[in-house]
Amino acid sequence: MPVSLDTYDRIPVLLRELRPTGVTVLADPAVADHAVTRKVLAETARAGFTPTRAVTPADAGMPAVEAAASRLSPGELVVGVGGGSTLDFAKLTAAVGRRPELLRYLTSGQRSGLVALPLPWGEHAEVLAVPTTLGTGSESGPVACFPHRDGKRIAMGECLRPRAALRVPEATETLPGHLVMDGVLEAIFRTVIPYSSDTLDLPEQDAAVEDLAGRLLTVGDELARCLAAGLPAPAPGRLRAARLSAESQHGAINIGRNPYAVKCWALANELSTTLGLAKMRAVSALWPVVWRQALRGDTRFGSADRVHRLWERLRQRAPWLAPRPDDGLEQLMLRWRIDRTVHLAPHLRHPIALRSVRAWGAGLPTLAGLSADDIVALLAEATEPTASTAGSPEPLPAA
Repeated sequence: MPVSLDTYDRIPVLLRELRPTGVTVLADPAVADHAVTRKVLAETARAGFTPTRAVTPADAGMPAVEAAASRLSPGELVVGVGGGSTLDFAKLTAAVGRRPELLRYLTSGQRSGLVALPLPWGEHAEVLAVPTTLGTGSESGPVACFPHRDGKRIAMGECLRPRAALRVPEATETLPGHLVMDGVLEAIFRTVIPYSSDTLDLPEQDAAVEDLAGRLLTVGDELARCLAAGLPAPAPGRLRAARLSAESQHGAINIGRNPYAVKCWALANELSTTLGLAKMRAVSALWPVVWRQALRGDTRFGSADRVHRLWERLRQRAPWLAPRPDDGLEQLMLRWRIDRTVHLAPHLRHPIALRSVRAWGAGLPTLAGLSADDIVALLAEATEPTASTAGSPEPLPAA
């Protein structure tokens, strides 16, 4: 797992341990002049390195990755400062710089949206990740998303897991409240969707998922209370959310789980890419509908028993949640002021369904068993306004 740093003065210690040949600090343009980036640069210099400064390109596809990787010296450390897109770009750049043949895997002519990387290619990317958003967990995870042609691919392999991660409260202090809550919901989604989408009971792993999801729910509601009262999201809560989000990327909670039981994620990827939406907007629209299908007995979308069991555990921490999981999930999003409205013209449903089947189904395991017509029906239910049986929640009390 990545080394976890919680103060800037740990950076020189890390650099002395890693002994990189050089350091490139790659920052999202939005935070290139932020105090966090300045402090990272200062601590890097204090360790005796003259860092190369770079910003994440607008087009972070493979040509940009290849160009950035070509500028790295062998053994150079990349410090990524930014959100998930910047951290993914940093991870891919460092990995390609170390192994140029990786490009062949990432750009191959396969139709699959998932690129699995060889296990012998190492356990880490030479990256220090400094996340400035919540929820993606990219600073701890072995995956990276990147644009490819007219869509997106996701690469997966231990060679993409960062060497270390720095989490400090200043990094997310200017994050708007709605993005704070989106981030916590994303972490919950990543934690529970493999659990609820699989039909296999794994007592130890299931208990770990239920516990982690419950802790995320608790900290998320605390943050939501502060924001509802007109207060900023407090630093301790943001840090707790960041650490819990990272836990969902460690892998132990899903050992033995079907790695392809994530239909909702794949569909959200295609919906958000087509419409140019944030991924969590698409996830928030689709997730309750996917659970509703599972609760109706359609095991292609998951296990009704497991969804109910998970929801019972979460209601022990939040008794105000509606008893039905799909209704309660919509209620939670309303309470946290998550925007889940997606406007999709009916004529776009079938093209998105075909994109989804091509990238993730039709012989590929993620959307196994789903036809384009199945996906069209799902999109129609998720993107057309429907009355919520959960009703309006009670107003959040002040923090």
